[in-house]
Amino acid sequence: MPNLLLADLTTEIEANVRTALKEDIGSGDITAQLIPETRQARASVITREAAIISGCAWVNEVFRQLDPRVQVQWQVQDGQRAEANQVLFHLEGPARALLSGERSALNFLQCLSGVATRVGHYVDLVKDTQVKLLDTRKTLPGLRLAQKYAVTCGGGHNHRIGLYDAFLIKENHIAASGGIAQAIEAAHRIAPGKPVEVEVESLDELQQALDAGADIIMLDELSLDDMRTAVRLTNGRAKLEASGGVNETTLRTIADTGVDYISIGTLTKDVKAIDLSMRLSL
Repeated sequence: MPNLLLADLTTEIEANVRTALKEDIGSGDITAQLIPETRQARASVITREAAIISGCAWVNEVFRQLDPRVQVQWQVQDGQRAEANQVLFHLEGPARALLSGERSALNFLQCLSGVATRVGHYVDLVKDTQVKLLDTRKTLPGLRLAQKYAVTCGGGHNHRIGLYDAFLIKENHIAASGGIAQAIEAAHRIAPGKPVEVEVESLDELQQALDAGADIIMLDELSLDDMRTAVRLTNGRAKLEASGGVNETTLRTIADTGVDYISIGTLTKDVKAIDLSMRLSL
């Protein structure tokens, strides 16, 4: 399973910010024009709640695109835990730019830190097990890579990035292909070397996927007893991923079955933004 690196996201970050600024500022921030163009200011951004931080590069890019004279001085780094009322960063530069960029910068930081914080909470619940927590493709449109990066800041891992970098053969694919073995055989032929994952709903289907040479097998809402049996039957011949019905109550018991991965859509689809605040001083 890949983990996104910040160094690979430069183009994506630039595009995310360009879209956000166009959406928010449009033809110009008319309220900021109330302030003299030469007025300089300072500002501090705090978090009003405990959080794992993610999104520093997006904040930097907001002010770089608005006005390169703005200086951003970070007091934290991505992946770092912050306490309530802690200062995250200081800003210094033209007052208009600070105010025009405030909302876009905080939108990125509050959203991505929200993802990282939720992931960190789930990771803590299974921290003494061998299981890896995976995200899914249930992401906000246009922010797929940003959210998946935030997952890594919280200690989670990325499932496939999109439909292009790995196979995930599900029930409808199996039916349309004529069976599990036929689908896996076709996948190996179409894109040799790409990971092939198959979703199964029973131990019989698990055996079919093993016999056909699947790399990863997703256990879709199997019972805990069946998951334990699946781990024993598989015996390392493929990686096992548990999916479906995963929440704070069930996570630990699923991890204890011995599966390699647990995928959780709620890590990215149910985003609760972190409460941030900017304080300006002239």
